[in-house]
Amino acid sequence: MKRTLLVTGASSGIGAACARLAAASDQHLLLHYGRNREAAEDVADDARTRGAEVTLIQADLETPDDIARLGQEAAEASDPDLPLHLVNNAGIVDTRASLADLTPERLTRMFAVNTIGAILVAREAVALMRRRGAGGHIVNVSSTAARKGMGGQYMDYAASKAAIDCFTIGLADELAGEGIRVNAVRPGLIETDIHAKGGEPDRLGQIGHTPPLGRPGTAEEVAEAILWLLSDGASYTTRSILDVAGGR
Repeated sequence: MKRTLLVTGASSGIGAACARLAAASDQHLLLHYGRNREAAEDVADDARTRGAEVTLIQADLETPDDIARLGQEAAEASDPDLPLHLVNNAGIVDTRASLADLTPERLTRMFAVNTIGAILVAREAVALMRRRGAGGHIVNVSSTAARKGMGGQYMDYAASKAAIDCFTIGLADELAGEGIRVNAVRPGLIETDIHAKGGEPDRLGQIGHTPPLGRPGTAEEVAEAILWLLSDGASYTTRSILDVAGGR
């Protein structure tokens, strides 16, 4: 059955891996990106070579008006008779910091994107599912940081992702009666550019061996878990948070 898949933060990392793995002739991919149009175009080109229909949507997820526009463009670009699934992936990290370094400005940006932005994106997607009556499911991307706390490192990031865990459970309860499943994945140490964005490009070189499986994971391994949760194979799975972390 053909479906529409909205992926936020699709220009790199886990979002890009989801787009590439999901790409097929029965898929219409709505790929969101923030600033890197060139990288998003590369992902879109790869998906099109696999037969997918692709629409790129730019939005700043720190800005509620941009999120509302994302919802409108998603509605206009997609088939109203098809299910809409959401990979609620976009997020940011900042440099290593202790409590004294957590300024109001840093905290506001972190929660604006990682928590408020994700909730508002889900709100847009659910409103679209309800208007169309064609159904759909949601996977939120959290982090193992949410249960580790990350004191003295990325405590604000961890807190923003812990909020996503709580939101996942609450939204799953709210939507279960409508047949909309809501789950989350918590990636661990994954080979993406998020470590460089956090000012530690060699972080995996230093601690990537520490999970019980002895290595960092790949974005593709996380994407496989996400796409399974959206599939009919997970038809009896909702309100679940799946660690993809090598046992860490």
